[in-house]
Amino acid sequence: MKIALRTQQIIAYESGVTDTVDPLGGSYYIESLTNRMEKEAQRYFKKLDGMGGMVRAIEKGFPQREIHRAAVAYQQEIDRKDRLIVGVNAFIEKEERRIEILKVTGDVERRQVARLKKVKAEREPKKLQQTLQRLTSAAEAGAYLMPLILDAVRASATVGEISDVFRKVYGEYRESVSF
Repeated sequence: MKIALRTQQIIAYESGVTDTVDPLGGSYYIESLTNRMEKEAQRYFKKLDGMGGMVRAIEKGFPQREIHRAAVAYQQEIDRKDRLIVGVNAFIEKEERRIEILKVTGDVERRQVARLKKVKAEREPKKLQQTLQRLTSAAEAGAYLMPLILDAVRASATVGEISDVFRKVYGEYRESVSF
């Protein structure tokens, strides 16, 4: 019963479906939302083009500022209850429910490290180096990488080793914080 009630509350208070008499009748409401979304997306694309494209916008910190601005505005709407979120700021349960948290012990870590060492000791170093070299060459050439990534995984390359290839070829992105 509670799941059904919460589902109805989410539909009523979070989806916007109650903002119109018949949201799907003639689909004018859906169509108007689609048109609005399209218009706003086009406006946004023009703004990005005016900045010199997405790469320049990122360099200027524009997307980061927009995400920050939107997150702050969203949270303020929730805090003022202009935006109702079931279970967060509306229809909140009085009783506290304890959530069991997974706690990983040192023993689990030791077993995982031992497994990793065993995998590294049993793999074929020559085959591993060949697959990582092919992956490096393909990345440098701008080729399609997925089959080569899978080859590296089959040669027991770790995520870190594969990531090192990409860091070596592409570098590492450092976001400049600007709000």
